[in-house]
Amino acid sequence: MKFFRLLWIFTWKQALCCIFPGIIFLSLALTKLINLPFIPRYDLLLIICLLTQILLIKFGLETWDELKVIMVFHVIGLVLEVYKVHMGSWSYPDDGLMKIAGVPLYSGFMYSSIASYICQAWKRFDLKMTNWPNIWLITALCVTIYGNFFTHHFIIDFRWVLIVLVLLLFRKTYVYFKVSATQLKMPLSLSFLCIAFFIYLAENIASFYGAWAYPDQLVEWRPVHVSKITSWYLLVIISIIIVAQLKFIKQKLEKTTVTTKNEATLK
Repeated sequence: MKFFRLLWIFTWKQALCCIFPGIIFLSLALTKLINLPFIPRYDLLLIICLLTQILLIKFGLETWDELKVIMVFHVIGLVLEVYKVHMGSWSYPDDGLMKIAGVPLYSGFMYSSIASYICQAWKRFDLKMTNWPNIWLITALCVTIYGNFFTHHFIIDFRWVLIVLVLLLFRKTYVYFKVSATQLKMPLSLSFLCIAFFIYLAENIASFYGAWAYPDQLVEWRPVHVSKITSWYLLVIISIIIVAQLKFIKQKLEKTTVTTKNEATLK
């Protein structure tokens, strides 16, 4: 009985963490089914994303600090999108005025919604990491992973080498999370895979509703190739590492501030 109660609480919290991605998927479905002649679809999606972000801040579901992190992912994702569209990896076939090099600006929010999910999960599940690797090693790993998304068009794709490095680097790292009053843990590498798998499922839904289209989906929709899970696995790693590092830096600054105030009080 306790298992099912925890499962229900866990599922409900996960749903709350997915508010931003959920709104994006709902908007993709509605704008696919309902055509508004006075505004291009991709521009309407951009407006919806902007309003969603504003409302999340207004109602306190996200903080201004979290918004800064989310916008970092927006830029990272948009740059990657521009490059991938230029290389013909996928395209955005629908109309839109707010585009950069064929990439609608709303697409960056699909990446930032992942960061939003991570920030929400961090709070709702009270996440804690143990045996976090050396900051310089994981920074180098992030840069290399991101670079591989660009360079594999010209040289060998090192994704499997990078995945092995991830498994080695995070082999002792666990994430602790609370469901109700119960604290659970799992290997961080496994959590990367779980998130990547669900993003892959979401990608299939998004491409079905025309968020973007791979070359083999232009004539008729077909499922996204399962190999894309490895791409999301690596991208999720970048996302979690950046969020985690910024959280750690903030915690360290807060501790330093508290210590300084205590020392000043004693004097």
